[in-house]
Parts: sequence; C-alpha cells; structure tokens
Amino acid sequence: MKQFIEGSQAVAQVVKLCRPGVISAYPITPQTHIVEGLAKIVANGELKAEFVNVESEHSAASLVLGSVASGVRSFTATSSQGFLLMIEVLFNIAGMRLPLVMTCANRAISAPLSIWNDQQDSMTARDSGWIQLYAENNQEAADLHIQAYRISEDKDISLPVMVCMDGFILTHGAEVVDLPDQSEVDKFLPPFKLENKLDVEDPKTLGAFADPSYYTEARYGIQVANSNALEIIPKVSDEFKKIFGRATGGLVEGYKLEDAEQVIVAMGSIVGTIKETVDELRAEGKKVGVLKIITYRPFPVDAIYEALKDVREVAVLEKAVSMGYAGPLYADLKSAISCKSKINKISGFVIGLGGRDITKDSIRQVYSLLSGEEVRCEFIGLDPSFEGNG
Repeated sequence: MKQFIEGSQAVAQVVKLCRPGVISAYPITPQTHIVEGLAKIVANGELKAEFVNVESEHSAASLVLGSVASGVRSFTATSSQGFLLMIEVLFNIAGMRLPLVMTCANRAISAPLSIWNDQQDSMTARDSGWIQLYAENNQEAADLHIQAYRISEDKDISLPVMVCMDGFILTHGAEVVDLPDQSEVDKFLPPFKLENKLDVEDPKTLGAFADPSYYTEARYGIQVANSNALEIIPKVSDEFKKIFGRATGGLVEGYKLEDAEQVIVAMGSIVGTIKETVDELRAEGKKVGVLKIITYRPFPVDAIYEALKDVREVAVLEKAVSMGYAGPLYADLKSAISCKSKINKISGFVIGLGGRDITKDSIRQVYSLLSGEEVRCEFIGLDPSFEGNG
C-alpha cells in the first residue's frame, strides 16, 4: 500500500513486517524516529517483541548480539558518535557470524560537532565484516531492510548487514513509499532459524578465545562469506522483484550508461541530484551517465568494472574522506579497476561533509573538472575565504 510517509517511519513499518523478536534502542539524532516508531508499534501490540531501552549504544549493540546468539531475529539502529561507540561490538557481531540488521542513519562525526548528514560514520566500519547497503531514496531504504534480513540469514553468508540511509535527507524526509503486506514479506522472508546458537539444552561457546592456530581461518571465513554475498545479493534482489514488483537492491545500478563517455559514481541520496543534473547535461549533448553503488561491502569489483570498462573519464563523488589520503570509495574503485580498464582518468571528489548543500551547480562544477587534470581528493564547495589548516 502506498503511503506518503517519513523515511524513518517507513523503515519502522518494514522492520515490523520482518518480525524481529528483540529491538534495542538508544536515542541519537537522526535515527531516533526509527526506534520511536518501533516502540509505538510494540506498545500497541502490533508486533510481539521485546523492546529494550538501554543506557548506551555500546549496550544496544551488545544486547542484540546476545539475542541473535540465542536464536532470535533482532534489530537496532544508530548514527554518528553512537555508531562509533558501538564499533567494538560491531566487530564482535561479524566475527561471531551473527545475522543481524541495523540501520545507520548517516551523520557527520565529531569534532567539530555536527548533527547533519555525511557518510563518515558507517565508513569507519567498512573493514569490520558487516555487509553495507546504501539507499538512494526512502522506497529503496524500506526495500533494502527486507532484503537485508534475507541476505544476512542466508546460510552461505551468516553476517550482519547495515542499511545506510542519509540522515535527515531520508530519515526525516517524507516521500510516497509502497509498503508491502505482511503476507508478501512472510513469503519472501522465512522464519529465522540459527543453527549455531546458545542453547542450555545444547551448551556451546561462541566468540571464544582463538590462538594463532585458529584466528586466521576465522577471518578467512568472513572473507569467503563476503565473496558469497556478491553472488547472493543479486539473486535476493531478483526474487524481491518477482514478489513485490519492484527492482531495488543488487550491487550497482547504472543510469544512462549505454553510450556514456564520462560517468559520475556515487552512493546514497546524492545520486538523485546527480541524475537530475545528468539529464540536463544530456539535453546539452553531453555523453555522461551515473553509476550508483548500492552494495559497498563487499565491494562489487566485477560489477563496477563491467559498468565502467569502456568509459573515458570517471568522477567519484562521496560524503566521506579517509584523512591523509582520499575518499574511501575513490580509493577502492581506483585500485579495483584502474589496472585493467580503458578509463583514462579516475578522479575523486569530497562533497557535502557535515550536511553542506549539494546542488546541481555543485555537480556541474565536478563535471567541468573532469576534462582537466586527474585529481585524487578535490574538496567541492569550500568557503573561498578559508585559509590554512583550520
């Protein structure tokens, strides 16, 4: 059923349809409306679940680690500094191979303090073992949560999944979202059954101490599971389309790539603005396209290469920076395809940090720089009066 609904509430509604048995919550802007919506759903008896208010984000992650380890489908959400406080536990969840879905409502990290959007929070956990999916709009955010449970709970993956949606832009923005029926979700998402779980009738240990004889193999197992995910994620997306009638999810999505000589690569809500700008540039006779990265971890090297192999110039736009080098998406893409493609130039641009507006003019500025010298880490939209190192 289509509803004009805030992004956070759409996520709360689809999480309810996925039937989690445990939800942990600690409020931090801008994810608060998600767990607030779920609190009302549980309180109203619409979902039979334990909704637990905890004292910190570290506790929120620890609680769902324990509930999933006990064989209960679970959910939590966080942002920014709260995400960073969770990070010790996030590595543990992945290391213990626990299926879980978490929303990261992307927000800038301190210091200086900012409550506005960029993607530097989730990027800090890109090496944790979590699968990372990025939503362009609220429909995609809702759909990705349903798919995330299927991906996470697949026996050949068994890893946690975070669905990343841009804070305020999506979480607090209202759009028309097609929310599915419970029967559709039940058909797509079978009941949760964790084979390796904590059970008093069958005692075992999870996340135990590992000496050098075992540790490498444990980490290798996570790497293999991520490789498996590159095969399984598109299959989940295809099955989702058959049941729900919408083509969302997958690894990447191309826009007007057929004859593109120049391509802008990005992920998240910025893609919508880029698409509109590309439409205008196309009307002016420019052969430019867009490649949206949906699955950032595992990094879909082959899918990206196939999309860009015949392109002359690529601009990577991202709302994050790996201090001292470049944007993380740029670094991954550059290393993945530059040695074997026909691309002459791959340039990296950092944009929109701390919620700074990203306009069509911003995108046009990036496009104008494509024909110039290759750049690794060009900041777009800097105050022209700014001097020095802050």
